[in-house]
Amino acid sequence: MDVLPVIWFGAIALLWVGFLLLEGFDLGVGMHVLFSARDERERRTMLNTIGPVWDGNEVWLITAGAAMFAAFPLWYASLFSALYIPLTITLLALILRAVSIEYRGKVHTDRWARFWTWSLGIGSLVTAFCIGAALAITSTGLPIDANGDRAGHPFVWLTIPAILGGLGVVGFALTHGSTFLALKTDGAIRERAARFSATWGPLLLLPAAAWAIWAQFANGGSVLSWILVALAVVGAAFGWIGARARKEGRAFLGYGAFVVAGAGSIFAAMFPYVLPSTLDPANGLTVFNASSSDYTLTVMSIVAAVGLPIVIAYQAWSYWVFRKRLEPGMIPAPHIVLPAILREK
Repeated sequence: MDVLPVIWFGAIALLWVGFLLLEGFDLGVGMHVLFSARDERERRTMLNTIGPVWDGNEVWLITAGAAMFAAFPLWYASLFSALYIPLTITLLALILRAVSIEYRGKVHTDRWARFWTWSLGIGSLVTAFCIGAALAITSTGLPIDANGDRAGHPFVWLTIPAILGGLGVVGFALTHGSTFLALKTDGAIRERAARFSATWGPLLLLPAAAWAIWAQFANGGSVLSWILVALAVVGAAFGWIGARARKEGRAFLGYGAFVVAGAGSIFAAMFPYVLPSTLDPANGLTVFNASSSDYTLTVMSIVAAVGLPIVIAYQAWSYWVFRKRLEPGMIPAPHIVLPAILREK
């Protein structure tokens, strides 16, 4: 058995898990800004909790996609061509979300702020759902033929597992985002966020749990994958107990462990497939028939061994620098900087 394709399958799984763990609370905060804040200052406080880290967290998504392209080009080609519509929607939602964060504070009017608040919430929701659906399809399969091409209409990907995966990532993001807000804020925002994660957390995590269990039966889960499912349940329970006890750190770690173990169980159940075929198992793409050459994977391994620790160290440092809690009283009122010609008048 070739070792490098297996290593890179594990590396890509790790990148997707990192994305769900870190970008998960970003997307959740984006949705919470839409309905959990009571006034403009609270919305700005919520945005400031993710302001220093949100764009860095999206690097995990870019790196996961790039690693798929380089290490498993057939997987990338089949998946991205089959899911052209939802992935295009995802890209538009990501752009809308990023523009919302950057543009929201450029003009200080209620109408402007309201428009970009809705754009941020909808962009975060659509991004979470589409990425969850795409990952679920990857784990349960598409109708692909012997050439790796999709058979059927453009919406053949919209299946029950895809809906479960989409709802699962949305539900996790809302839960994870609320625990992050409870951990990073103080005052009324902290109270509402803690109450939300303790009340709605178990219900919102059910679609993700259903997706993980579906993947086990669809792929004939291994001992390792079922152990990870059990650990995911333990993590969710630990997070819920922590949320109810108002231990924000424990809640955040518990819910984070849920997605790490749960997503890990899905990738473990898939192995050695990277994209199963629902038409004929023989058409499915595996770690071995979809990978690049050993030379390509060797070069990638050297680059990753040098670059990845630097990226992780820098991101850990940024989280440490911005570790303090925020509260609305720390956020100054919006101010308008007048052009010099108007100041002179």
